[in-house]
Amino acid sequence: MRAVEHRFTGPSFTLGIEEELMIVDAETLELSNSIETLLEGLPETTGEVKPELMESVCEISTTPCETVREAGDQLRSLRALVQQTAAEHGLAIGSAGTHPFAMWEDQRVVAHPRYRDLIAALQFVARQELIFGVHVHIGVDDPDKAIYVHNGLRLYVPLLLALSANSPFWRADSTGLLSTRTPIFRQFPRVGIPPYYADWADYERRIGFMVESGTIEDYTYLWYDVRPHPKLGTVEVRVMDAQTRVEHTLALAAVIQALARRFAEDFAAGRPLPAVPREILDENKWIAARHGLAGELVDLPSAERVPAKALARRLGDELREYAGHGTEEAFEALDDIIARGTGGARQLVVWEANNDLREVMREIVEATAGR
Repeated sequence: MRAVEHRFTGPSFTLGIEEELMIVDAETLELSNSIETLLEGLPETTGEVKPELMESVCEISTTPCETVREAGDQLRSLRALVQQTAAEHGLAIGSAGTHPFAMWEDQRVVAHPRYRDLIAALQFVARQELIFGVHVHIGVDDPDKAIYVHNGLRLYVPLLLALSANSPFWRADSTGLLSTRTPIFRQFPRVGIPPYYADWADYERRIGFMVESGTIEDYTYLWYDVRPHPKLGTVEVRVMDAQTRVEHTLALAAVIQALARRFAEDFAAGRPLPAVPREILDENKWIAARHGLAGELVDLPSAERVPAKALARRLGDELREYAGHGTEEAFEALDDIIARGTGGARQLVVWEANNDLREVMREIVEATAGR
């Protein structure tokens, strides 16, 4: 098998954040196929603004940052930049896991070979993928340590989804789920709870087999909730819905960074990870998608069902000692999510007032801008 090149060389615990944002018409609040218009008007900036699969999606990403505070400064700057540029063209920017009333049939695919090949390969499954997420990358300085951190983070996929659930609407319908984005994306191949890998050699062998067999072109065609990203030297967490409020994005990033620090310490001490059946993780993930923080998850590794809010509070308390410098505000935002509900729960409050999805979308645009 051909070796998988990697850059797991450090520095450790650097943080990179990617947000997939909606481009909408400022008047109608409908999605607008306007990524090229947006990109043409952007000045140079720190970080990156780029297209995604659909022309109505704008992805912003930070450079590798040492602290959550630094990443927050970049994210706020990037959001402000794309919002200002959008406004100059009669557009606006919103952030949530789904657009409340958009139809995928109205969206255009970006003119990029990878995306067109994806449509050709997956057909309807890719065409209806009108969803928005936030991805967090954590730098790791050793390949075996990266696999250990990956295996540890997969245990927290359900709770991270419960904390981030922000997509209760789909195609102008209240779905009854807090994260509708989750079952939509589940239709893709190679998604969901990731495999457990014994070590870097095991990962390298299994990925090499898939590439050599022609199943995938490279490891970036694995879209699991957590995945090693050898080219970047990071472990990437992908399960979360896009967050309307930037402070909630940063809260999730702070939790993931602190978890990575804790697992790196466990790796150095030679502590084994708890053996948790994949089916329990998958069941917990379903409960998180259905109920968000209002559900009861199976506590790991015991078999007790515990309110997700209680698990979130306990995790926040445990992780504060592993939190990096400048994370105080991020952990305050975590407390805000637990106390006042996820973005999806807040969307439902707006919806229940008048059953008006444009009012919901207007609230999303305003909160995305920090107003």
